[in-house]
Amino acid sequence: MLAVNWTTSADGKTYTFNLRQGVNFSDGNPLNAYQVWGEMYGFYYLSANSSAWMLSYNVFNMGTANFGPSTIALMNQSGLINPTQQLLSIMQNQSWPIYVTGPSTIVFHLRNSFQFFPNLFPVYTGLIFDTQWLLQHGGFGTPTLFNSYFNQHPIPGTGPYVVTGVSENAYVQFQQNPTYWGAKLTATQIQANPYLDPGHAKNVIVKWVQNDVTRYTDLSTGSAQVSGILSQDWPLIQNNPNTYSYFTMPDKSMLFVGLTLNTQRYPTNITAVRQAMAHAINYTDISQKVFFGGLVPMVGPEYPAQSQYYDLGNLPPYEYNITLAEQILKNANIVAAKLPAMEFRVVAGCAYCELSAEIVQADLSQIGLSVNIEVTEPSQYSCPYTGGTCSYSSALADSQTVAHITWFGTGTFAPAAPTPADNWLLSVNNQTASNNWAIYSNPTVQTCVNDWTNGASNSTLISDCTAAQKQVYNDAPYLWLGTLKLVFGAGSVVWNKDVVKSMLLDPVYTGQSSTAIFNTIQFVTSG
Repeated sequence: MLAVNWTTSADGKTYTFNLRQGVNFSDGNPLNAYQVWGEMYGFYYLSANSSAWMLSYNVFNMGTANFGPSTIALMNQSGLINPTQQLLSIMQNQSWPIYVTGPSTIVFHLRNSFQFFPNLFPVYTGLIFDTQWLLQHGGFGTPTLFNSYFNQHPIPGTGPYVVTGVSENAYVQFQQNPTYWGAKLTATQIQANPYLDPGHAKNVIVKWVQNDVTRYTDLSTGSAQVSGILSQDWPLIQNNPNTYSYFTMPDKSMLFVGLTLNTQRYPTNITAVRQAMAHAINYTDISQKVFFGGLVPMVGPEYPAQSQYYDLGNLPPYEYNITLAEQILKNANIVAAKLPAMEFRVVAGCAYCELSAEIVQADLSQIGLSVNIEVTEPSQYSCPYTGGTCSYSSALADSQTVAHITWFGTGTFAPAAPTPADNWLLSVNNQTASNNWAIYSNPTVQTCVNDWTNGASNSTLISDCTAAQKQVYNDAPYLWLGTLKLVFGAGSVVWNKDVVKSMLLDPVYTGQSSTAIFNTIQFVTSG
């Protein structure tokens, strides 16, 4: 949105973005390539200089970059509006993977060709903020202690709204940005990209309300025009089709629910146990009783929406078959009754998570497997509760503290970025910084993982990932319950049809934000 255009080199390794000129942040500071450069390397620094700092996508050779406290100190001394020649010489260093060639041009040079590179920008790495303002208000912080000043004082951006008030765990208040550059766009330009809309409400308050009954009450009384309604009150929405509309997902989406099995802890470290569990669970039962019939079967790790690479081995989703589950255990000489009880950890406040866990508990008991459900407070339910680092290496080190069974994510899961590489790089990658909840790695699978960013040909990628998918399928580190028809699994974003005509969600299927993108809201009547 902030680029006039971009070009790709013939070898697919170099992306050059030409930024819009005359765009300012809401505090008046200008958008320029120097600001973007500072933000990108700031993300790299806060990742503790991880080579996969960009959403676990290892697309850059960061070994040529020497960015750290001394560079940040120079940025503070120089500023990013009109940087000194000393700082410019660093920014223009073409041996670094990200560099500038002028105030409006920034270049990203990849290790290898990665045709989905622009798809990494719809999420936080592409949400551009005023790095100069950040420097003037304490800077980035450190990799172990981010600057908490920004919790209450959001960094200015270039968007159609500005934050005018914040109360953590209560609300965020917004007002239309009077200097928003997109206000000058024509109706045709906005129609081509509705996310650029200047908005149709002068003031917006987004409230954080935990209680579902309260959210429904606010919606039904007009206190709120849009609300997230979950399973407890979902029948009230379904029974009033003349009053309410809500978001539904396409059949082939990137939003799913699944269970993760700790491959490093006994007894879920036994492949036969995981395979038996895969066939002992009644997926249809969970869909009907928990998700209002809204689960569409899937075969991971690929997202069904990425049809070119989905289910390359043409394998069927795991089926509910108690006889097969018992036979798998018998063939492995495993007596289920002799195995220790398994922990199934769910996050507190997720009603559909608990209900699904109870169904799984009952299903597994049919083949003699015992499960204890543990409800954990959100503050203690990180990924997978290893201090929030979420990396494969840290989870591996703490694998015996991770429950045998968890949800993939805290309930529903949306992609880090809308690419076919995404879930491969997250859930089955031994180099990932996040979301390998099963603590799973396999050489055959890692070959496919690496192919996505090592420049492999498409034919090689398909061949390797076909073998990898079969390996993951047989190893069963994840039980893919299915993709979702409702945005929140057992509920969705709802609005009053008499007030709101239409709106959009985050383009990454709630991977960035689960609130309505409120500048896109079209009202039934104006004024």
